[in-house]
Amino acid sequence: MLELAGIIILGIIAQWVAWRLKLPAILPLILIGLLVGPLATLYTEDGSKLIEPIWNGKKGLFPGEGLYYFVSLAISIILFEGGLTLKRSEIKNVGPVITKLITVGSVVTFFGAGVAAHYVFELSWQISFLFSALIIVTGPTVITPILRNIPLKKDVSTVLKWEGILIDPIGALVAVLVFEFISVGEGSGYTQTALVEFGKILLFGTTFGFTFAHALAFAIKKNLIPHYLMNVVSLSVVLLVFVESDVFAHESGLLAVVVMGMVMGNMNLPNLKELLYFKESLSVLLISILFILLAANINISDLELLKKWNTAILFAIVVFIIRPVGVLLSTQGSGLKFKEKMFIGWVGPRGIVAAGIASLFGSKLLAKGEPGAEYITPLVFMIVLGTVLLNATTARLFAKVVGVFLMKSEGILLIGASKVSRLIGSYLKKNNRHVVLIDNNQTNVNKAKSLGIEAMTANIFSDSLTDNIELNDMGYLMALTGNSDINKFAIDKFKKQFGENGAFRLVNTDEMNDPENNPEEGLFSHTDDFIKLTDAARKYPSINEIEVKDKEQYSELIEITKADNDIIPLFLKDERGDLKIISAFSKESYDVKEGYKLVYLGKVFDFDQDEGSTG
Repeated sequence: MLELAGIIILGIIAQWVAWRLKLPAILPLILIGLLVGPLATLYTEDGSKLIEPIWNGKKGLFPGEGLYYFVSLAISIILFEGGLTLKRSEIKNVGPVITKLITVGSVVTFFGAGVAAHYVFELSWQISFLFSALIIVTGPTVITPILRNIPLKKDVSTVLKWEGILIDPIGALVAVLVFEFISVGEGSGYTQTALVEFGKILLFGTTFGFTFAHALAFAIKKNLIPHYLMNVVSLSVVLLVFVESDVFAHESGLLAVVVMGMVMGNMNLPNLKELLYFKESLSVLLISILFILLAANINISDLELLKKWNTAILFAIVVFIIRPVGVLLSTQGSGLKFKEKMFIGWVGPRGIVAAGIASLFGSKLLAKGEPGAEYITPLVFMIVLGTVLLNATTARLFAKVVGVFLMKSEGILLIGASKVSRLIGSYLKKNNRHVVLIDNNQTNVNKAKSLGIEAMTANIFSDSLTDNIELNDMGYLMALTGNSDINKFAIDKFKKQFGENGAFRLVNTDEMNDPENNPEEGLFSHTDDFIKLTDAARKYPSINEIEVKDKEQYSELIEITKADNDIIPLFLKDERGDLKIISAFSKESYDVKEGYKLVYLGKVFDFDQDEGSTG
């Protein structure tokens, strides 16, 4: 009981430490696992581990193959959760680079690392290619924390994010197939029986995943499952699919749950978001437990296998040769610059799927007496720990060295996707600014997307936005909702991350009536709140520009807008086309020159006529 409680407590502490230090959680989790596992034998009185995952006659958590069953079930849940995040619409937009990375890049890694392992460690071809299959994967759980605080071009961060998501199930499938070849093959391992098993894995994995995905979706849509049982029933079905598919075709369960997740993730399910949140929380807990268990299960003798120069040589080949070559071949002919390709080639940390399946397959092959199987788990853990440590400590510096680090983030994040926000977003996009709208109203988000504006459904009270690496180039924050409290909360929470160049919000009614005490983050005009903006957008849904000769004329124009509710100033556009956000703060002013333009929402007006009418 003490060991089990300790694993959970240590796992959550590791997750918290990783969050505070902005590191991938896998790093402290593996280190804790090693400290309470193999390294504990060096400092405990009786030379035993503090946590013994497998029962050895005296102590241990799992009897017999119980640990491997738990690992299999845990990985199935994690992979299902990963499948839920794959959206066809998003995959279509990431371009051919992603497709090549998960195909050409995987082939390069598979054959390159396999050949390297064979000659560097003199392993059999079967074991060498199992090792190479296991390190194909990268994984979003390790890439996201590394890139979260590195301002990059959207194309670069998107490529890395989607490669990590899509390559997880591919790497798992390849590893399963190689393992099956080894398990059922004779001689070289590539026999007719193995090919039959390969076909069975594909057939039953895809069939079970596709069928049960639609069955569960049907039950959800027809309200056959009460809301309070939705998450646990879904969890039960995932485990059922994994086990049943594995019964019909050994090791096909992983493919089945990935297919199931992908199919359900692309359905219009009413409770999909709740299901995803539940699976995310469960995945965090399982990852915490899993990594500590797997690291603790390694023996000191396994670590001693790595105490040779061969280990450093293999690591260097994988990281500094195979990964860059795979990226360069995959990005050939793309619009990415060479420095961007270099950065993508540098960042390739391995994650949970590699470590989990390596421990599972390595132990099974070791029990069967497969020569060289004792190297699988320690070698893969070496690649996982080494790549995570290397990328976590050097990615930011390397981005600056090669020149992909955005010294100034120019993207604009709009909180709220109402008609006003959509008009402003469309204008900003036409002026070559990366703009993203977020809203928890799916209808507003869909309307924004139909206009070609990048938009996402999100709740600002959750932490999901801070984890989104595609928002790394956001440097301006504009809170445009009709709720003053939400606007203030958005500024307070996201100002540091998304508003380094400026964070603004609409003034509320009280602030509008007290112009002398306007907040510094006040947006546009101190005489216009959300109601006036919405009314002007309803009557005159357009954003216009008018030339400004000097600062005096600019001030006169601002006075005109104060007197007319149908004209609301938004931006000041200089002669180069750069936009400056007009602040409601009464002390804010700009050095306006000839060639500048006032950008405003509302009716078209002529300055000379309006000036004459006011005189």
